[in-house]
Amino acid sequence: MERLIEIKTVPIELEMKVNHARLDYKRSTVDLEISRNQGGLQIRSKPIKVNIDTFEARNSVSPTAMRSIEQAAQRGQQKVYDTTATYARRGDLLLEAKIGEQLISQFAMESQQVNTDFAMKWLPTTGPDITWDGGELNIRYEMDKLNFDWRMDKGNVEFIPGNIEFTVTQQPDVIIKYIGGPVYVPPSADPDYVPLDEQA
Repeated sequence: MERLIEIKTVPIELEMKVNHARLDYKRSTVDLEISRNQGGLQIRSKPIKVNIDTFEARNSVSPTAMRSIEQAAQRGQQKVYDTTATYARRGDLLLEAKIGEQLISQFAMESQQVNTDFAMKWLPTTGPDITWDGGELNIRYEMDKLNFDWRMDKGNVEFIPGNIEFTVTQQPDVIIKYIGGPVYVPPSADPDYVPLDEQA
């Protein structure tokens, strides 16, 4: 059996428009004042300082009175040590001496010997004491500064809430269409009618 009816549905169509919330600000008058603080460049230099102490060098050539007394005392003390050692050595020799040895004359000869080891000093034996203080270089740079002073009145702020708008652009619908042929009552009125007993 053939289909006689065709049914078609038409959906609804909507258009949505969204308006976002926003703040409307009405500007007011603004005054701006600019001031400048001038910077600058500062350079501070401290050169190296050399300290030369020649006290000991001069004393080694021509000592001061105090240094001369101190050196003489040291030489005297050393002479006492040397003499004590000499007498101790001679005493040991006398204790071990054999009869007939000429130790007295030997001691006398040693005491008559003159020390000929001397030298004249023209150059210092000690160098100067040299120290130094390091130099310094300080550089300070300060940029200019700009100061901005804003003076403004309070403006008006208006809040506009958001909204959503829906618009129906097409209404829903159901379309029913008859697609069959004509229905004859009685069926024998159909021009293409074939009796049941003749249908093969």
